[in-house]
Amino acid sequence: MQHEHHGNTLARDDAPITSAKDIHPERALIAESVTINRPAQELYDFWRNPENLVRIMENIISIQPLGQDRSRWTVKAPAGQEVAWESVVTKDVPGREIYWQSADGAEIANSGRIEFRDAGRRGTVVRAVIAYDPPAGTLGQFIAKLFQREPRIQTRRDLHRFKQLMETGEIATGARNRRILEEQRGEER
Repeated sequence: MQHEHHGNTLARDDAPITSAKDIHPERALIAESVTINRPAQELYDFWRNPENLVRIMENIISIQPLGQDRSRWTVKAPAGQEVAWESVVTKDVPGREIYWQSADGAEIANSGRIEFRDAGRRGTVVRAVIAYDPPAGTLGQFIAKLFQREPRIQTRRDLHRFKQLMETGEIATGARNRRILEEQRGEER
């Protein structure tokens, strides 16, 4: 799995936040990629149905479709909280990439894209780029890290689960290490 992290911040301007040009201290950018030994179209088709993402994204409580390009996401947050927002697909290139942006008024403003690039015999390089406003600024990121909910780490884990599911048909629960299991138990208390 290849890891990319492009700076800590990204600006808010008139462009979608994943293509903004100026640096702004409240905007964070994550880029992670993984190579999956499956065809790009198959991976795209899975990802294009938001309800499928509940299977691979550990922090997702639910994704409710609201129409062709809209859905409502509810996710786990630190300290047993939940955060929800409406997500809108803003660009869709079948078999290649999907762009999204949170609707106005989202609790955590975010946008991003998922790309599917042919890698020949190796399959497909899947790259996720996500820009977001961290909840409660720096303090929110600190709390999130304590609960292993820091978005860069979580994105990497989610892509790895996507790879497992698409290559083997299942997500190996035994692959989780003791620390992750202990964290989950601690959150349930």
